[in-house]
Amino acid sequence: MKLIETRKAAGTVLCHDITQIIRGVTKDARFRKGHIVTEEDIPVLLSLGKDHLYVWEAGDDMLHENDAAEILCRACKNDGMARSEVKEGKVELTAEHDGLFKVDKERLLKINSLGQMMIASRHGNTPVKKGDKLAGTRIIPLVIEKEKMEPVKQIAKEGPILSLLPYQPKKAAVITTGNEVYFGRIRDTFTPVIEEKLKEYGAEIAEHIVLPDDHKQVTRAILRALDNGAQMVLCTGGMSVDPDDQTPLAIKNTGADIVSYGAPVLPGAMFLLAYYGKNRIPVMGLPGCVMYSKRTIFDLVLPRIIADDPVTAEELESLGEGGFCLGCEICTYPNCGFGKGW
Repeated sequence: MKLIETRKAAGTVLCHDITQIIRGVTKDARFRKGHIVTEEDIPVLLSLGKDHLYVWEAGDDMLHENDAAEILCRACKNDGMARSEVKEGKVELTAEHDGLFKVDKERLLKINSLGQMMIASRHGNTPVKKGDKLAGTRIIPLVIEKEKMEPVKQIAKEGPILSLLPYQPKKAAVITTGNEVYFGRIRDTFTPVIEEKLKEYGAEIAEHIVLPDDHKQVTRAILRALDNGAQMVLCTGGMSVDPDDQTPLAIKNTGADIVSYGAPVLPGAMFLLAYYGKNRIPVMGLPGCVMYSKRTIFDLVLPRIIADDPVTAEELESLGEGGFCLGCEICTYPNCGFGKGW
């Protein structure tokens, strides 16, 4: 930082805000720190009583906050993200399309642990809409050592730490099980709920089968749906531990790889997730709560399935913290704490 005459300041960078006060009109910064002084600015600065200015003195070992912010932005920005103009060392990212927002938590922590810089994002594994804000970055000081940004560049070589996976609309087969529905004792109110949830992500039901509590029939129906090209199979009913609840056994007997039967989420503890064959087609057993609760485990998993983002057993296990839905009278999901543990 050095002191210079304002008349000679064109092209230099201000080290501090310069406030303009007009009685009854404004009292605010007329020029912000980091502003590059132009010839047109000089008469205005003189009119504000600034005959001298403190400006940034460039050196080979230092970067201005805006230049450093560009490096930080490159470490974050990925396909499907729009960025703001850099201002005061800050850049914000927004979604250019609907999709599943992902965060590399480990590398995010590494950058935030470097000091003098920060990245703040919304939670990962969150469905977002076009135009939603995703993250903001900032360089804390006005100038920062160039060497401080080198670890950021190294981390960025692995690719951006943020990603926005577009949805891949899928055709689903729904297999409704239960003697009570099959024999017409009650009306199927489960399938319409699934249909609405699939529509949120551009997916649709291509096949719907109703079967009694017979695990052999259910197994055959799942395999037939897969042979017919179903891109996901959703089984409803028979997911409890009663003697007549045989859906988990039916899914297991298809030969699918069971990721988890049960999840630390309420509503949704009796959820089952499996992947079938070399193409890893998702097969799910949905507990009854999906039918009558506003948001459940299905709402947490479905956007990842639609975005072709594989779900692991460890990730499901991590949902215990944040996996308790409060059942708010006015639901704001996904802008709430539900399911933010993974």
